[in-house]
Amino acid sequence: MVKAAPSPASGREPRYDLILAGGGLANGLLAWRLRQRRPELRILLLEAGEQVGGNHTWSFHESDLAPAEHAWIAPLVSHRWPRYDVVFPALKRTLDGGYASIASHDFARVIEPALGPALRTGARIAALSPTSVRLAGGDVLHAHAVIDGRGPCPSTRLSLGYQTFLGQELRLAAPHGLHAPVIMDASVEQQGGYRFVYLLPFGPDRVLVEDTHYVDSAAWEPERLRANIAAYAALRGWQVEEVLREEHGSLPIVLAGDIDGYWADLAGQPCAGLRAGLFHATTGYSLPHAVRLADRIAQLPAPDLRAPALFAAIRDEARREWHGQRFFRLLNRMLFLAGRPEHRWRVMQRFYHLPAPLIARFYAGRLRLRDKARLLSGKPPVPVGQAFSAACKIHPEQIRKPAGAQASI
Repeated sequence: MVKAAPSPASGREPRYDLILAGGGLANGLLAWRLRQRRPELRILLLEAGEQVGGNHTWSFHESDLAPAEHAWIAPLVSHRWPRYDVVFPALKRTLDGGYASIASHDFARVIEPALGPALRTGARIAALSPTSVRLAGGDVLHAHAVIDGRGPCPSTRLSLGYQTFLGQELRLAAPHGLHAPVIMDASVEQQGGYRFVYLLPFGPDRVLVEDTHYVDSAAWEPERLRANIAAYAALRGWQVEEVLREEHGSLPIVLAGDIDGYWADLAGQPCAGLRAGLFHATTGYSLPHAVRLADRIAQLPAPDLRAPALFAAIRDEARREWHGQRFFRLLNRMLFLAGRPEHRWRVMQRFYHLPAPLIARFYAGRLRLRDKARLLSGKPPVPVGQAFSAACKIHPEQIRKPAGAQASI
């Protein structure tokens, strides 16, 4: 067991340069990148579960990352495909462009041996500060900086919708016949919000089937989603031999907010991942942001790896992303606030009629001015007055949330 290190107030150096609280995607990538680029640093990754990464699948488009970023995460990638499909009531389309997924078991298989003694699993955190962590057993660990990557935290500074999902990896009695991922099959019954089924073919008879909903509340009903998956498999004529595993989650979709107030509330605590607001505002994809943050932190000089400077660096990164995603938040308000929830699919069906390069830039978060004009041109797929009203709502207090809905990031 690691004993509590002396307090910095005693005049002695902390035991660690960096402690990473939470072994999810962002902190796992950061710890691994620091091991590659900065092996002299004394780091410790604390994960409450049995392995880093938990039970998740993270996906991304080839155009989301630069070539150098693809190169260093390549050992983690579980599956790659050269194209993907989308399906809507009045549209079926195949889009060329690489798509890839990282499964949490491959994430752990690569990262855990690389970290060695710099990883502690089964480490439940009772409290933390910018420079210390108190474990549930009472041990207190000190560092020059602690990065909190334990997922979303409640905040009144943001107005959110949610992407809730439940996925099951299935082994089928016969080949499924898929040749590429289906990242949206919105031909299904909508059930009160924008619903689609997401399919990743992992082998001839193995497929991840994820029932996904863009809804107003983070609340979800697992039994209903499991029933949806069973009904979808039956509709495709698939006989399920075994449910290999199950994953679920609720990703924030940002409608509006006060980014400066949000970071002021963090009171100097460095954060990563969803807690830092580093994700695509519309899709919820966070892997490209986690890759970029890991690269940036790994390049910081030693003085900037202390808590105040590190907090400022991550906050500045999050602010840049926030301001760069202003247009995406506008689109989110149109998706969530204009028209009836069961008609939200019309917005996405219209989007997928657009040119493939524009769609790739959308996912990468690199829209050009003419792309934005193209997205807003023509007759909107929702009532014009409601679309205009939704677009003009830019502050959390202007957006009425359902009773019991909680904003978190």
